[in-house]
Amino acid sequence: MSASFHAVNTVTLTLTCAVVFMLSQTALVRCMFPSTLTLERAFPVNQRVELSQLRHRDSLRHRRILQQQSGGVVDFPVKGTYDPLRVGLYYAKVQLGSPPKDYYVQIDTGSDVLWVGCTPCNGCPTSSTLQIPMEFYDPSSSSTSHAISCADQRCAQAAQSSDSGCLDNQCSYKFRYGDGSGTSGYYVSDLMHFDTIAQGSKSLSSSASVVFGCSTAQTGDLTKSDRAVNGIFGFGQSGLSIISQLSSQGVAPDAFSHCLIGSDDGGGILVIGQIVEPNMVYTPLIQSQPHYNINLRSISVNGQTLSIDPSVFAISDNQGGTIVDSGTTLSYLAEDALNPFVDAITQSVSQSVQPLISKKANKCYIITSSVSDVFPPVSFNFEGGASMHLRPQDYLLQQNSVGGAEVWCIGFQSISNQGITILGDLVLKDKIIVYDLGGKRIGWSDYDCSSSVNVSLASNGGRNEVVNAGQVGGSISLQITRYELIPIFILGFIHYTWLAHTTDIHITSSIMTRTL
Repeated sequence: MSASFHAVNTVTLTLTCAVVFMLSQTALVRCMFPSTLTLERAFPVNQRVELSQLRHRDSLRHRRILQQQSGGVVDFPVKGTYDPLRVGLYYAKVQLGSPPKDYYVQIDTGSDVLWVGCTPCNGCPTSSTLQIPMEFYDPSSSSTSHAISCADQRCAQAAQSSDSGCLDNQCSYKFRYGDGSGTSGYYVSDLMHFDTIAQGSKSLSSSASVVFGCSTAQTGDLTKSDRAVNGIFGFGQSGLSIISQLSSQGVAPDAFSHCLIGSDDGGGILVIGQIVEPNMVYTPLIQSQPHYNINLRSISVNGQTLSIDPSVFAISDNQGGTIVDSGTTLSYLAEDALNPFVDAITQSVSQSVQPLISKKANKCYIITSSVSDVFPPVSFNFEGGASMHLRPQDYLLQQNSVGGAEVWCIGFQSISNQGITILGDLVLKDKIIVYDLGGKRIGWSDYDCSSSVNVSLASNGGRNEVVNAGQVGGSISLQITRYELIPIFILGFIHYTWLAHTTDIHITSSIMTRTL
């Protein structure tokens, strides 16, 4: 092939030969001899073009290039604390629209959709005790905003994540929460701006078109200025979650990971990408469930398997089961498993500690030595042979002191008549937790979360072998320290009031749920 180029607004490309040999014994001629194609400039020479337009055009091309490189690790700036007496939630800054504006949204692994408050909004708070600006998204002020019509296939997809409907040919939604609050609005698509870390640990400014909710009404606790945020950032599994959308565009891997520091200072690491560590173990995700459900087979205390029927941990009529939820502060066991668990712990330490029953029936112990020296190790054993090993600090909570002795209480609770087991921050801390959506599995490893981690740019695709960073075939591994990301925990839409006294512990919670 030869080509002749003319330096004008149109370029002539002359093909002198173009025969394509196809499969089997067939050859197709795709053009005549010769064939001339006219190429035109996207922006004529004599036309002034805004720099922002050129940058946006380049970013689209860069995303296509990144698609061939399995995307990059996405870093969202995150703030907040797990302490319910301070903030009690974690929120990330996202940038939406053209020109981009900042929105601070609460991170929630228990829901799927990103939504932000829009203008006008009925009942939306205009100030926050978190000292963050309460920005409202205005579709008319963004040059790249588009409403999602009822005929759009993404509107049908939205029905998996919310009560969806159609209002004035706009795809609408309604979310309800366990504390009685809620929000409603309509879906839009617009550019999300973020930083990606690609090969060579280079940080690139990127953008992608995503669908999110534009909230026009809020009720209940969402209307309060106390700890108010601009919206909710769902980290669930549906096609409308930001993880799924970025992954389908090749912008980011189809996995995310966190490592939560269990010390008083808190903090940790959150990346959209898969942290790789030699000692990782994996168990399959249960499919067709709205949450991150896994199969818990048994519990061992001090090496002895408890006599609990495995069906206690199973899903029955879409209820029960075991959920990994970093949005839950404590952890919960099905009612038929909690008592055998507590009894085994108590029996193991009966000669070393003084048991104490609080007014709220929480099992507590008075001890005069280190809990690590007194209390037994615990293992939660999952499908595929993966075990999660718990130290005493992973199932106990320290309370007030009595006469110089420490009071520690069982941190596992139960939810009446639900038959559900929830692994919350109490057990997830000081561990790498990987949500490998592409591989349909969840993995973990004990880890010092104040240390750096290695992150793969690609999912393992469900392979079960343990690999070291840099040895994942076809992937790129990066090293990220907790100081390169703002220290975080992931917290779902949960508010806890924790009133801890020596013999009286009271917990209330409002967990985000979804009504379909």
